[in-house]
Amino acid sequence: MTPGMVYALAAAVCYGTASVLQAAAARDAEPGSGAGVDPVLLVHALRNRGYVLGLALDTLGFLLQVVALRSIPLYAVSAALAASLAVTAVVATRLLALRLSGAEWGAVVTVCAGLTMVGLASGAAGSGAGPAALRGCLIGAALVLLLAGVLANRLPERGRALLLGTGAGVGFGIVAVAVRLIDSFALPGLLADPALYAVVLGGVTGFLLLTSAYRYGPVTVATAGMVLAETLGPALVGLEWLGDRPRDGLQWLAFVGFGAAVTGALALARFGEPATGRRPPGGPGGLSRGRRG
Repeated sequence: MTPGMVYALAAAVCYGTASVLQAAAARDAEPGSGAGVDPVLLVHALRNRGYVLGLALDTLGFLLQVVALRSIPLYAVSAALAASLAVTAVVATRLLALRLSGAEWGAVVTVCAGLTMVGLASGAAGSGAGPAALRGCLIGAALVLLLAGVLANRLPERGRALLLGTGAGVGFGIVAVAVRLIDSFALPGLLADPALYAVVLGGVTGFLLLTSAYRYGPVTVATAGMVLAETLGPALVGLEWLGDRPRDGLQWLAFVGFGAAVTGALALARFGEPATGRRPPGGPGGLSRGRRG
């Protein structure tokens, strides 16, 4: 397994562990202004020490993710980060005394097997820079996402949860693609790179949408939308425009492994928020997933 894949898996461990801490705080926070993007809810959650500790783990995970994104293909990083749901599920059995069903343990094993296949098949990150307009498109997409989140409170519960979760996944996908597009992290050139602002805007937008998705609507719907959006989008961009390719002759292994990792993560979608504290309106108990920004 390459060092880049190790960094990606370490990031998944950070994110998955942060989930257990952040979700409980988000659920216990007082609601703010509405059921869409809710900055007031985020401010209330930040008063909880568990949420802040989760943010610290998210920050460490993001730094590890950046290193991984610069060294291995986007599809490999995406598959590894989808595994944070498996980490969340396993951590929850220890910290929250939750029990996994046989099918859920099978999903954890499927995720691990898929990641092993992806790791074996992955080569180095591609050297493509994508179309000239890609950076601007990422910024525009993040702004559209933010507007869609603001309007989400007009939708019925299930549609709202799907929009918020999918939007959060797209936001985190924007972050992943934009990190790959940054030419150099050296100052002052970094400050003039539009990709940096796509990272910030995509991360903040995704985090706002996901914090609201924690509280409003069915958690499994939101989590499924997020997993699909944040894995498939960056993977396709990497393959189409950034030159990401599996090792020669192992394309089939990368494809099967990616599919297994994402499918296993989707099977663990109920781990969207802990069944402790106050239940969100219309939302089932489960276990929520903290995310990066």
